Amino acid sequence: MNNLNSILIEGNMVRDPQYSTTPKGTPVCNFSLASNRFFRQENGYEKEVSFFDVETWAKLADACNNMGRKGRGVRVVGRLKQDRWTGNDGKLRSRVSIVAEHVEFRPEFKKDTVAGSDSKTSYSDSLADEASASEEAAEEQGYDDAAVLAEYEESPVLAETVF
Repeated sequence: MNNLNSILIEGNMVRDPQYSTTPKGTPVCNFSLASNRFFRQENGYEKEVSFFDVETWAKLADACNNMGRKGRGVRVVGRLKQDRWTGNDGKLRSRVSIVAEHVEFRPEFKKDTVAGSDSKTSYSDSLADEASASEEAAEEQGYDDAAVLAEYEESPVLAETVF
């Protein structure tokens, strides 16, 4: 029986995907993903960025090559794979990467064209704009983030959740 080896991660592509084929002609597409984590500290919120290598195969590799680009938001479902080798200096080396079984791309929205430009903005950019607008509206109405967060953390629904 196989042990559970599953991962779901969201983030943005760090660079354009690298597409290649195996000697037998199977497509392979590799890309790096940056995933952000925000956590509370005494002096506010801190940001932690983690980088992951992702590899895709066959039709999924073709799709990632066609739709992927630097900065594009993606959700990856897959498994972890560890590569081990001995370096030139004789030391054992290892690397963990993600083998994708499913990849979803965040939608892209066109910005208003200014003087004929055709630039795009990502879904995460539009969400950030929406979030900052919501924060401004909340400040105008006198909402307190700390009070809302405390109320959320004390919610009985969270206490009843079984993991």
